[in-house]
Amino acid sequence: MTVIVCANLLRDHPSVIRRRFTSVLIVSIISPLVVWAWTDWMKILSGVPLMALMGIRLEGVVPAGILPLLLTMMLFLGPLAQLAVDSPKGILVEIRLRYLRSLALCVRDLKWLRNHVVAPVTEELVFRACMVPVIVPCTGPTAAIFICPLFFGVAHFHHIREQLRSGCDSLGDILIIAVFQFAYTYVFGIYSAFIFIRTGHLLAPVLCHSFCNSMGFPDFCRALEHPQRPVILFCYQLGVLLFLMCLLPLTDPFFYGMTPICILFLHPRAVCS
Repeated sequence: MTVIVCANLLRDHPSVIRRRFTSVLIVSIISPLVVWAWTDWMKILSGVPLMALMGIRLEGVVPAGILPLLLTMMLFLGPLAQLAVDSPKGILVEIRLRYLRSLALCVRDLKWLRNHVVAPVTEELVFRACMVPVIVPCTGPTAAIFICPLFFGVAHFHHIREQLRSGCDSLGDILIIAVFQFAYTYVFGIYSAFIFIRTGHLLAPVLCHSFCNSMGFPDFCRALEHPQRPVILFCYQLGVLLFLMCLLPLTDPFFYGMTPICILFLHPRAVCS
């Protein structure tokens, strides 16, 4: 539905954005109803509330809003360090200015609202909160982490049609961009599904998704050409190391309570503990 609206206009046109807001709202309403119908049909979720299964619960909500986001920021330590070095007023001032700018944009800039609010909330709701609970009983949580992102990645292929219509790039370039975008969204989808299952909260992947959209893909070429290249590259490497070291500790279900999805299994799985 979100792919076919306003076929003659580009994706950043206000009319396209508004109509897609409407279409994703409809999908976001229908998807939980599908999960509800599935739970009633399968009759395997006794004692597990639907909202909790979809990651909408209060237990552990504060850690879920802080720790996974902190973990994601570790991975972006290099770009954040680059931002700090390039900011003449300092990183804290830059963050404050960006925050104030975001507050202003969120009420009048549809593109900003789409990228930082609507897309993270609706995509995580559909592809994580609604899809993961349906797939997990069939495949197990570990396999679901790698299967669900396939749908998430394919959902971004509609950009090919928009790029062809714009006529700015050749077909070969568009296909290369599409493959790269699929790979990038698939890898992020794996991480997001992992966060969702480990924390049992929808809030965690939504915040991480919004943060990644705001940062964009790391500009490695600019980092290699930066005057402070040794410092920047060290931060890139340190960020990856910290991310790998803290991936399991900061997503430990101990902080978030028992993950509702993992209750579906009589024997705990590795990803759930």
